[in-house]
Amino acid sequence: MGHKVSPLAPAEMPELPPLDGVRMRVAEAGIRYKGRKDVLLALLDPGTTVAGVLTRSRCPSAPVEWCRDKLAGGKARALVVNSGNANAFTGMRGREAVEKTAEVAAGCAADEVFLASTGVIGEPLDPAPFERVLGEMASTAEAGGFSDAAAAIMTTDTFPKRATANVDLGGTKVTINGIAKGAGMIAPDMATMLGFLFTDAPIAAPVLQSLLNRAVRGTFNAITVDGDTSTSDTVLLFATGKAAERGVAVIDDIKDARLKKFRKALIRVMKTLAQMIVRDGEGATKFVTVEVTGARNGRAARHIAMAIANSPLVKTAIAGQDANWGRVVMAVGKAGQEADRDKLAIWFGDIRVAVDGERDPTYDEAQVSAYMKSPEILLRVELGLGEGKARVWTCDLTHDYISINADYRS
Repeated sequence: MGHKVSPLAPAEMPELPPLDGVRMRVAEAGIRYKGRKDVLLALLDPGTTVAGVLTRSRCPSAPVEWCRDKLAGGKARALVVNSGNANAFTGMRGREAVEKTAEVAAGCAADEVFLASTGVIGEPLDPAPFERVLGEMASTAEAGGFSDAAAAIMTTDTFPKRATANVDLGGTKVTINGIAKGAGMIAPDMATMLGFLFTDAPIAAPVLQSLLNRAVRGTFNAITVDGDTSTSDTVLLFATGKAAERGVAVIDDIKDARLKKFRKALIRVMKTLAQMIVRDGEGATKFVTVEVTGARNGRAARHIAMAIANSPLVKTAIAGQDANWGRVVMAVGKAGQEADRDKLAIWFGDIRVAVDGERDPTYDEAQVSAYMKSPEILLRVELGLGEGKARVWTCDLTHDYISINADYRS
Protein backbone atom coordinates (compact mmCIF):
# COMPACT_ATOMS: atom_id res chain seq x y z
CA MET A 1 0.00 0.00 0.00
CA GLY A 2 1.02 3.60 -0.25
CA HIS A 3 2.01 3.48 -3.91
CA LYS A 4 0.83 6.20 -6.27
CA VAL A 5 -2.41 5.39 -8.08
CA SER A 6 -1.83 3.59 -11.37
CA PRO A 7 -1.92 5.91 -14.41
CA LEU A 8 -4.15 3.27 -16.03
CA ALA A 9 -6.82 3.45 -13.31
CA PRO A 10 -10.37 4.08 -14.61
CA ALA A 11 -11.38 7.73 -14.57
CA GLU A 12 -14.64 6.77 -12.86
CA MET A 13 -15.64 3.87 -10.63
CA PRO A 14 -19.29 2.84 -10.24
CA GLU A 15 -20.98 2.86 -6.87
CA LEU A 16 -22.43 -0.59 -6.29
CA PRO A 17 -26.05 -0.65 -5.10
CA PRO A 18 -27.14 -2.61 -2.04
CA LEU A 19 -27.99 -6.19 -2.94
CA ASP A 20 -30.93 -7.96 -1.33
CA GLY A 21 -29.70 -10.72 0.97
CA VAL A 22 -26.18 -9.32 1.55
CA ARG A 23 -25.01 -7.31 4.56
CA MET A 24 -21.42 -6.15 5.02
CA ARG A 25 -19.00 -4.64 7.50
CA VAL A 26 -15.27 -3.93 7.42
CA ALA A 27 -12.93 -3.45 10.37
CA GLU A 28 -9.36 -2.66 11.32
CA ALA A 29 -7.90 -5.77 12.95
CA GLY A 30 -4.21 -4.86 12.64
CA ILE A 31 -3.29 -8.14 10.97
CA ARG A 32 -0.39 -6.50 9.14
CA TYR A 33 -1.40 -2.99 8.14
CA LYS A 34 -1.81 -0.13 10.59
CA GLY A 35 -4.43 2.58 10.28
CA ARG A 36 -6.58 0.89 7.64
CA LYS A 37 -9.42 -1.58 7.35
CA ASP A 38 -8.13 -5.09 6.70
CA VAL A 39 -11.03 -7.48 7.38
CA LEU A 40 -14.27 -7.89 5.43
CA LEU A 41 -17.34 -9.74 6.68
CA ALA A 42 -20.26 -10.40 4.33
CA LEU A 43 -23.39 -11.97 5.82
CA LEU A 44 -25.67 -13.85 3.43
CA ASP A 45 -29.33 -14.68 3.93
CA PRO A 46 -30.51 -18.28 4.32
CA GLY A 47 -30.90 -20.01 0.98
CA THR A 48 -27.78 -18.44 -0.58
CA THR A 49 -26.00 -20.73 -3.03
CA VAL A 50 -22.30 -20.56 -3.86
CA ALA A 51 -19.86 -21.51 -6.60
CA GLY A 52 -16.11 -21.04 -6.76
CA VAL A 53 -12.90 -21.46 -8.71
CA LEU A 54 -9.63 -21.73 -6.86
CA THR A 55 -5.90 -21.66 -7.51
CA ARG A 56 -4.26 -24.63 -9.19
CA SER A 57 -1.10 -23.98 -7.21
CA ARG A 58 0.24 -27.19 -5.64
CA CYS A 59 0.99 -25.12 -2.52
CA PRO A 60 -2.47 -23.71 -1.75
CA SER A 61 -3.28 -21.61 1.29
CA ALA A 62 -5.31 -22.90 4.23
CA PRO A 63 -8.38 -20.80 3.22
CA VAL A 64 -8.23 -22.23 -0.32
CA GLU A 65 -8.26 -25.77 1.05
CA TRP A 66 -11.16 -24.84 3.34
CA CYS A 67 -13.21 -23.36 0.47
CA ARG A 68 -12.45 -26.28 -1.83
CA ASP A 69 -13.89 -28.63 0.78
CA LYS A 70 -16.95 -26.53 1.60
CA LEU A 71 -17.99 -25.76 -2.00
CA ALA A 72 -19.38 -29.28 -2.30
CA GLY A 73 -22.23 -28.24 0.01
CA GLY A 74 -23.31 -25.46 -2.35
CA LYS A 75 -24.62 -23.24 0.47
CA ALA A 76 -23.19 -20.10 2.06
CA ARG A 77 -24.08 -17.84 4.98
CA ALA A 78 -20.92 -15.77 5.41
CA LEU A 79 -17.68 -14.66 3.78
CA VAL A 80 -14.60 -13.51 5.73
CA VAL A 81 -11.64 -11.96 3.92
CA ASN A 82 -8.47 -10.50 5.36
CA SER A 83 -5.58 -8.64 3.75
CA GLY A 84 -1.96 -8.52 4.87
CA ASN A 85 -1.41 -12.23 5.57
CA ALA A 86 -2.11 -15.02 3.07
CA ASN A 87 -2.23 -17.81 5.69
CA ALA A 88 -0.30 -19.94 3.20
CA PHE A 89 2.51 -22.38 4.02
CA THR A 90 1.50 -22.15 7.67
CA GLY A 91 0.91 -25.84 8.46
CA MET A 92 -1.50 -26.93 11.16
CA ARG A 93 -1.52 -23.44 12.68
CA GLY A 94 -3.00 -22.12 9.43
CA ARG A 95 -5.72 -24.76 9.42
CA GLU A 96 -6.56 -24.03 13.05
CA ALA A 97 -6.80 -20.30 12.31
CA VAL A 98 -9.25 -21.00 9.49
CA GLU A 99 -11.39 -23.25 11.69
CA LYS A 100 -11.53 -20.75 14.55
CA THR A 101 -12.38 -17.90 12.19
CA ALA A 102 -15.23 -19.87 10.64
CA GLU A 103 -16.58 -20.79 14.07
CA VAL A 104 -16.93 -17.18 15.23
CA ALA A 105 -17.83 -15.59 11.89
CA ALA A 106 -21.60 -15.41 11.88
CA GLY A 107 -23.24 -17.76 14.33
CA CYS A 108 -24.12 -20.22 11.58
CA ALA A 109 -22.77 -23.62 10.57
CA ALA A 110 -19.03 -23.38 9.95
CA ASP A 111 -19.50 -25.38 6.75
CA GLU A 112 -21.39 -22.41 5.29
CA VAL A 113 -18.64 -19.87 6.04
CA PHE A 114 -16.17 -19.14 3.24
CA LEU A 115 -12.77 -17.57 3.82
CA ALA A 116 -10.01 -15.93 1.80
CA SER A 117 -6.71 -14.38 2.81
CA THR A 118 -4.20 -12.33 0.85
CA GLY A 119 -0.79 -10.95 1.71
CA VAL A 120 2.55 -12.32 2.85
CA ILE A 121 3.14 -16.07 2.45
CA GLY A 122 4.70 -18.15 5.24
CA GLU A 123 3.78 -16.08 8.29
CA PRO A 124 1.38 -17.66 10.83
CA LEU A 125 -2.02 -15.98 10.99
CA ASP A 126 -3.16 -15.31 14.54
CA PRO A 127 -6.94 -15.92 14.81
CA ALA A 128 -7.23 -13.61 17.84
CA PRO A 129 -7.88 -10.43 15.79
CA PHE A 130 -10.81 -12.17 14.09
CA GLU A 131 -12.22 -13.31 17.41
CA ARG A 132 -11.92 -9.73 18.64
CA VAL A 133 -13.71 -7.98 15.76
CA LEU A 134 -16.06 -10.44 14.06
CA GLY A 135 -18.75 -10.40 16.74
CA GLU A 136 -19.24 -6.66 16.55
CA MET A 137 -18.97 -6.73 12.77
CA ALA A 138 -21.76 -9.29 12.55
CA SER A 139 -24.05 -7.27 14.85
CA THR A 140 -23.53 -4.03 12.92
CA ALA A 141 -23.41 -5.34 9.33
CA GLU A 142 -25.62 -3.37 6.95
CA ALA A 143 -26.87 -3.54 3.39
CA GLY A 144 -24.48 -2.05 0.86
CA GLY A 145 -20.89 -1.32 1.79
CA PHE A 146 -19.32 -2.68 -1.39
CA SER A 147 -16.96 0.28 -1.75
CA ASP A 148 -15.53 -0.23 1.72
CA ALA A 149 -15.34 -3.97 1.07
CA ALA A 150 -13.31 -3.48 -2.12
CA ALA A 151 -10.84 -1.26 -0.25
CA ALA A 152 -10.46 -3.62 2.73
CA ILE A 153 -9.16 -6.51 0.60
CA MET A 154 -6.39 -4.52 -1.11
CA THR A 155 -2.67 -5.23 -0.68
CA THR A 156 -0.35 -3.59 -3.23
CA ASP A 157 -3.41 -2.44 -5.20
CA THR A 158 -3.46 1.28 -5.84
CA PHE A 159 -7.22 1.51 -6.34
CA PRO A 160 -10.24 -0.61 -5.34
CA LYS A 161 -11.92 -2.68 -8.03
CA ARG A 162 -15.66 -2.99 -8.35
CA ALA A 163 -18.27 -3.48 -11.08
CA THR A 164 -22.01 -3.99 -11.38
CA ALA A 165 -24.67 -4.96 -13.91
CA ASN A 166 -28.43 -5.39 -14.04
CA VAL A 167 -30.28 -8.16 -15.88
CA ASP A 168 -33.93 -8.58 -16.80
CA LEU A 169 -35.07 -12.09 -15.84
CA GLY A 170 -38.59 -12.50 -17.15
CA GLY A 171 -39.59 -8.93 -16.41
CA THR A 172 -37.86 -8.67 -13.03
CA LYS A 173 -34.54 -6.90 -12.54
CA VAL A 174 -31.73 -8.76 -10.82
CA THR A 175 -28.32 -7.36 -9.96
CA ILE A 176 -24.75 -8.65 -10.16
CA ASN A 177 -22.15 -6.88 -7.99
CA GLY A 178 -18.47 -7.75 -8.00
CA ILE A 179 -15.31 -6.69 -6.18
CA ALA A 180 -11.75 -7.89 -6.69
CA LYS A 181 -8.17 -7.33 -5.64
CA GLY A 182 -4.92 -7.99 -7.42
CA ALA A 183 -1.89 -6.17 -8.77
CA GLY A 184 0.95 -8.70 -8.68
CA MET A 185 1.43 -12.48 -8.61
CA ILE A 186 -1.19 -12.55 -11.36
CA ALA A 187 -1.37 -15.45 -13.80
CA PRO A 188 -3.85 -18.27 -14.50
CA ASP A 189 -5.10 -20.79 -13.59
CA MET A 190 -7.44 -20.74 -11.55
CA ALA A 191 -8.50 -17.74 -10.87
CA THR A 192 -5.57 -15.34 -10.66
CA MET A 193 -6.60 -13.15 -7.69
CA LEU A 194 -9.36 -12.62 -5.14
CA GLY A 195 -12.77 -11.90 -6.59
CA PHE A 196 -16.20 -11.96 -4.98
CA LEU A 197 -19.43 -11.76 -6.94
CA PHE A 198 -22.95 -11.42 -5.55
CA THR A 199 -26.37 -11.65 -7.20
CA ASP A 200 -29.95 -11.76 -5.95
CA ALA A 201 -30.94 -14.14 -8.76
CA PRO A 202 -32.29 -17.53 -7.60
CA ILE A 203 -29.82 -19.98 -9.15
CA ALA A 204 -29.12 -23.52 -7.97
CA ALA A 205 -25.54 -24.23 -6.95
CA PRO A 206 -24.70 -26.69 -9.80
CA VAL A 207 -25.91 -24.19 -12.39
CA LEU A 208 -24.04 -21.38 -10.66
CA GLN A 209 -20.85 -23.45 -10.75
CA SER A 210 -21.26 -24.17 -14.46
CA LEU A 211 -21.77 -20.47 -15.17
CA LEU A 212 -18.65 -19.51 -13.24
CA ASN A 213 -16.47 -22.21 -14.78
CA ARG A 214 -17.32 -20.93 -18.23
CA ALA A 215 -17.07 -17.24 -17.36
CA VAL A 216 -13.52 -17.38 -15.95
CA ARG A 217 -12.03 -18.59 -19.24
CA GLY A 218 -12.09 -15.30 -21.07
CA THR A 219 -11.92 -13.05 -18.01
CA PHE A 220 -9.92 -13.89 -14.87
CA ASN A 221 -8.01 -16.65 -16.69
CA ALA A 222 -7.12 -14.37 -19.58
CA ILE A 223 -4.94 -11.96 -17.62
CA THR A 224 -1.33 -11.94 -16.49
CA VAL A 225 0.86 -9.34 -14.83
CA ASP A 226 4.01 -11.28 -14.08
CA GLY A 227 3.40 -14.95 -14.83
CA ASP A 228 3.29 -15.96 -11.16
CA THR A 229 0.25 -17.83 -9.83
CA SER A 230 -0.70 -17.11 -6.22
CA THR A 231 -1.19 -19.69 -3.48
CA SER A 232 -4.42 -17.91 -2.57
CA ASP A 233 -6.32 -17.27 -5.82
CA THR A 234 -10.05 -17.46 -5.13
CA VAL A 235 -13.19 -16.41 -6.97
CA LEU A 236 -16.54 -16.99 -5.27
CA LEU A 237 -19.99 -16.31 -6.71
CA PHE A 238 -22.92 -16.06 -4.28
CA ALA A 239 -26.60 -16.10 -5.28
CA THR A 240 -28.92 -15.03 -2.47
CA GLY A 241 -32.06 -15.99 -4.41
CA LYS A 242 -34.01 -13.03 -3.00
CA ALA A 243 -35.40 -12.19 -6.44
CA ALA A 244 -37.60 -15.26 -6.01
CA GLU A 245 -39.62 -13.15 -3.57
CA ARG A 246 -40.30 -10.80 -6.49
CA GLY A 247 -41.60 -13.59 -8.71
CA VAL A 248 -38.47 -14.97 -10.37
CA ALA A 249 -38.62 -18.75 -10.61
CA VAL A 250 -35.54 -20.68 -9.47
CA ILE A 251 -33.10 -21.51 -12.26
CA ASP A 252 -32.02 -25.11 -11.81
CA ASP A 253 -31.21 -26.05 -15.41
CA ILE A 254 -28.15 -24.75 -17.26
CA LYS A 255 -30.25 -24.79 -20.45
CA ASP A 256 -32.78 -22.32 -19.01
CA ALA A 257 -33.22 -19.63 -21.69
CA ARG A 258 -33.16 -16.89 -19.06
CA LEU A 259 -29.49 -17.59 -18.42
CA LYS A 260 -28.40 -16.15 -21.76
CA LYS A 261 -28.72 -12.55 -20.57
CA PHE A 262 -27.47 -13.39 -17.10
CA ARG A 263 -24.35 -15.11 -18.46
CA LYS A 264 -23.49 -12.12 -20.64
CA ALA A 265 -23.88 -9.73 -17.71
CA LEU A 266 -21.79 -11.95 -15.43
CA ILE A 267 -19.01 -12.13 -18.00
CA ARG A 268 -19.17 -8.35 -18.44
CA VAL A 269 -18.72 -7.77 -14.70
CA MET A 270 -15.88 -10.30 -14.48
CA LYS A 271 -14.13 -8.93 -17.57
CA THR A 272 -14.28 -5.41 -16.15
CA LEU A 273 -12.74 -6.58 -12.87
CA ALA A 274 -10.08 -8.64 -14.66
CA GLN A 275 -9.01 -5.71 -16.79
CA MET A 276 -8.88 -3.46 -13.72
CA ILE A 277 -6.39 -5.88 -12.18
CA VAL A 278 -4.14 -5.58 -15.22
CA ARG A 279 -4.54 -1.79 -15.21
CA ASP A 280 -3.32 -1.89 -11.61
CA GLY A 281 -0.39 -4.18 -12.40
CA GLU A 282 2.50 -3.31 -10.12
CA GLY A 283 4.40 -0.45 -11.73
CA ALA A 284 2.32 -0.61 -14.93
CA THR A 285 2.23 2.26 -17.41
CA LYS A 286 0.77 0.40 -20.42
CA PHE A 287 -2.35 -1.75 -20.77
CA VAL A 288 -1.60 -4.40 -23.37
CA THR A 289 -3.98 -6.58 -25.36
CA VAL A 290 -2.44 -9.60 -27.08
CA GLU A 291 -4.47 -11.23 -29.85
CA VAL A 292 -3.40 -14.41 -31.62
CA THR A 293 -5.25 -15.72 -34.68
CA GLY A 294 -4.63 -18.42 -37.23
CA ALA A 295 -3.25 -20.94 -34.74
CA ARG A 296 -3.81 -24.66 -35.21
CA ASN A 297 -6.46 -24.58 -32.45
CA GLY A 298 -7.65 -22.46 -29.53
CA ARG A 299 -5.36 -24.16 -27.03
CA ALA A 300 -2.29 -23.40 -29.15
CA ALA A 301 -3.40 -19.81 -29.63
CA ARG A 302 -3.75 -19.36 -25.89
CA HIS A 303 -0.29 -20.80 -25.19
CA ILE A 304 1.26 -18.46 -27.74
CA ALA A 305 -0.66 -15.42 -26.48
CA MET A 306 0.47 -16.12 -22.91
CA ALA A 307 4.08 -16.65 -24.04
CA ILE A 308 3.99 -13.16 -25.55
CA ALA A 309 2.18 -11.59 -22.60
CA ASN A 310 4.55 -13.12 -20.03
CA SER A 311 7.80 -12.39 -21.86
CA PRO A 312 9.96 -9.98 -19.81
CA LEU A 313 11.63 -8.87 -23.03
CA VAL A 314 8.34 -8.04 -24.72
CA LYS A 315 7.04 -6.30 -21.60
CA THR A 316 10.16 -4.21 -21.04
CA ALA A 317 10.23 -3.19 -24.70
CA ILE A 318 6.67 -1.91 -24.33
CA ALA A 319 7.67 -0.06 -21.15
CA GLY A 320 10.42 1.61 -23.15
CA GLN A 321 8.01 2.42 -26.00
CA ASP A 322 10.14 0.29 -28.32
CA ALA A 323 8.25 -1.54 -31.09
CA ASN A 324 10.71 -4.43 -30.95
CA TRP A 325 8.66 -6.94 -32.93
CA GLY A 326 11.65 -9.30 -32.97
CA ARG A 327 10.88 -10.06 -29.32
CA VAL A 328 7.34 -11.02 -30.30
CA VAL A 329 8.80 -13.43 -32.86
CA MET A 330 10.99 -14.86 -30.10
CA ALA A 331 7.98 -15.38 -27.81
CA VAL A 332 6.00 -17.13 -30.56
CA GLY A 333 8.94 -19.42 -31.24
CA LYS A 334 9.45 -20.41 -27.60
CA ALA A 335 5.78 -21.18 -26.89
CA GLY A 336 6.15 -24.84 -27.84
CA GLN A 337 3.26 -24.68 -30.32
CA GLU A 338 3.24 -25.15 -34.06
CA ALA A 339 4.38 -22.04 -35.93
CA ASP A 340 5.73 -21.33 -39.42
CA ARG A 341 8.14 -18.43 -39.52
CA ASP A 342 7.36 -17.68 -43.17
CA LYS A 343 3.61 -17.42 -42.57
CA LEU A 344 3.86 -15.16 -39.54
CA ALA A 345 2.46 -11.62 -39.53
CA ILE A 346 2.63 -9.13 -36.64
CA TRP A 347 0.80 -5.87 -36.00
CA PHE A 348 1.29 -3.13 -33.43
CA GLY A 349 -2.16 -1.59 -33.37
CA ASP A 350 -3.24 -1.24 -36.99
CA ILE A 351 0.35 -1.10 -38.21
CA ARG A 352 1.71 -4.29 -39.74
CA VAL A 353 5.38 -4.51 -38.82
CA ALA A 354 6.27 -7.99 -40.07
CA VAL A 355 4.92 -10.37 -42.71
CA ASP A 356 6.00 -13.51 -44.54
CA GLY A 357 9.01 -14.10 -42.32
CA GLU A 358 10.55 -10.63 -42.52
CA ARG A 359 10.01 -6.97 -41.79
CA ASP A 360 7.03 -5.45 -43.58
CA PRO A 361 8.24 -3.64 -46.75
CA THR A 362 6.17 -0.58 -45.75
CA TYR A 363 7.61 -0.45 -42.22
CA ASP A 364 7.91 3.11 -40.90
CA GLU A 365 9.87 3.42 -37.63
CA ALA A 366 8.53 6.89 -36.86
CA GLN A 367 4.93 5.78 -37.31
CA VAL A 368 5.32 2.78 -35.04
CA SER A 369 7.27 4.74 -32.42
CA ALA A 370 4.46 7.28 -32.24
CA TYR A 371 1.95 4.48 -31.63
CA MET A 372 4.04 3.03 -28.80
CA LYS A 373 3.57 6.23 -26.78
CA SER A 374 -0.09 5.30 -26.27
CA PRO A 375 -1.11 4.04 -22.80
CA GLU A 376 -3.01 1.19 -24.48
CA ILE A 377 -1.18 -1.15 -26.86
CA LEU A 378 -2.51 -3.90 -29.11
CA LEU A 379 -0.17 -6.69 -30.25
CA ARG A 380 -1.68 -8.93 -32.91
CA VAL A 381 -0.15 -12.07 -34.35
CA GLU A 382 -1.48 -14.11 -37.29
CA LEU A 383 0.03 -17.58 -37.67
CA GLY A 384 -1.69 -18.64 -40.88
CA LEU A 385 -2.15 -22.26 -39.80
CA GLY A 386 -5.78 -22.70 -38.74
CA GLU A 387 -8.79 -21.20 -36.99
CA GLY A 388 -7.47 -21.06 -33.42
CA LYS A 389 -7.63 -17.68 -31.70
CA ALA A 390 -7.12 -16.21 -28.25
CA ARG A 391 -7.08 -12.84 -26.51
CA VAL A 392 -5.29 -12.06 -23.24
CA TRP A 393 -4.48 -8.89 -21.33
CA THR A 394 -1.25 -7.88 -19.66
CA CYS A 395 0.80 -4.79 -18.82
CA ASP A 396 4.34 -3.58 -19.27
CA LEU A 397 7.21 -4.33 -16.89
CA THR A 398 8.90 -1.30 -15.35
CA HIS A 399 11.50 -0.46 -12.72
CA ASP A 400 8.66 0.21 -10.29
CA TYR A 401 7.65 -3.45 -10.38
CA ILE A 402 11.08 -4.37 -9.06
CA SER A 403 10.95 -1.65 -6.39
CA ILE A 404 7.51 -2.70 -5.15
CA ASN A 405 8.42 -6.35 -4.86
CA ALA A 406 11.90 -5.79 -3.51
CA ASP A 407 10.41 -3.81 -0.63
CA TYR A 408 7.22 -5.86 -0.11
CA ARG A 409 8.15 -7.20 3.35
CA SER A 410 10.39 -4.29 4.38
